[in-house]
Amino acid sequence: MSRRADFLAANRGRRAPMPGFVLLVRERGDGDPAMRYGITVTKKIGGAVIRNRMKRRFRVLARELLPVHGVAGADHVLIGRSEGIERDFGLLRGELEKALRKVMSRPLGEAPPRRRDSSKEKKKASTGSARTDVRG
Repeated sequence: MSRRADFLAANRGRRAPMPGFVLLVRERGDGDPAMRYGITVTKKIGGAVIRNRMKRRFRVLARELLPVHGVAGADHVLIGRSEGIERDFGLLRGELEKALRKVMSRPLGEAPPRRRDSSKEKKKASTGSARTDVRG
C-alpha cells in the first residue's frame, strides 16, 4: 500500500494492539482476493535508522505470515510502537500470529464495539450554548 487514503481507510477497520505494534485490518470489498499490507513507523519512535530497521523487520514478518494467516481481500497495516524497537524477532512473530488470529475471530465486516467516553458526553452537555437576547 502506498496511498494515504488506503491507510486512513484501514484505520476504520478492525485493530489488534500488541506490545510491539498495532495491527489494523480492513476488508476492501472490491472483489479482489489479493492481500495488501502497509507499514507505518512515526518519528516519535526514533531516527531514520531505527525506523528503517523496524520497517525491515515488519516487512519480513508480513511476507512470512500474511499468506498463511492473513485475510484475503483485505488491507493489513502494521503500526510500530516504541516497545517493538529491540523486541526479540521470535516474540514479534508470535505477536503477529496472535493478532491475526484475534482479528479473524471476529466476523468479517464487523467493527469492534467502540467505548464511549462519558466525560466527553458530559462536557458536551455542559457546554451547551445558552443564548440571551439583550435589547436595549
